[in-house]
Amino acid sequence: MPDHTRWRVADTPLRSERNDRSSHLAQKPPSPHRPIQVDVTDADIAALTSLLRRGGRAGNENDEAQSHLQELIPKPWGEEYRVYVDDFLDVWHLQISPGQATSIHAHPRKMTYLLWLSGTGVTHTLSGAIEVREGTVLHIRRGAFHSTQNVSAVEPLRIIEVETPRNKYDLLRLRDGYDRAGTGYEQIGRRLADAPRRVSFLPNAWMRRASLDSDLAFDIVSGMDVHYRRRSAGTYLVPLGIAEILSDRMAILSDHPDDTRSPNLDCYYLGIRQVGLINHATNAAQGES
Repeated sequence: MPDHTRWRVADTPLRSERNDRSSHLAQKPPSPHRPIQVDVTDADIAALTSLLRRGGRAGNENDEAQSHLQELIPKPWGEEYRVYVDDFLDVWHLQISPGQATSIHAHPRKMTYLLWLSGTGVTHTLSGAIEVREGTVLHIRRGAFHSTQNVSAVEPLRIIEVETPRNKYDLLRLRDGYDRAGTGYEQIGRRLADAPRRVSFLPNAWMRRASLDSDLAFDIVSGMDVHYRRRSAGTYLVPLGIAEILSDRMAILSDHPDDTRSPNLDCYYLGIRQVGLINHATNAAQGES
């Protein structure tokens, strides 16, 4: 059975360019409403089969035993922490340090979206590479191996990671530059002063109100709010409705002028707003007055 092209822009035909490695490097990211879809290939299935036969296991998350997941998780490549969580959806903020890269890993049970906030990098798969930068959105299917590298020597790579179903331990590492291949998710966190707070009007939902550096604000907004004030509701808008979560393609909206999709008026959204530039400009103006 022939291998398929490793990634594609969602809703467009696959391109038969698997033998030309350079063809897998996206020179210009598509509009945010046209995410790049990373599909599972024969190579992914073979790698997963090999890992499982050698004793690899994708674990399961346990609220009571794994409270450190509400803390800052140090990584050899940078750090990550949880932004929003409920029984079905898990949203994290990742920061990859200059010149560093995550392991090449897969999530056999869950679907992942990566939303780029800032920085430049490359996401590697088992059959190619995708250039990523601010505005890029990747839709990574269950079982697809991937690794993201920060190609900048000075600027961190900042990403929002959206996963469903919720399970941080659904992880198999194939290769790693920090000797973690074959190991599970980290067991140690660093306590933060600002703990996630309960969202009273959503079942079993917890969230943070801002990023650790205060450059991002996180809000729950209704579909009606998004309809009337789309550009101010968030840089990215992650749907929280069960219908969206059960879909193979979650309709994550953006503030990009070309993104003209209508919101679901019966759905809440997690709004992710970049406010750092506004805050810095306000502080500068106050300092001059």
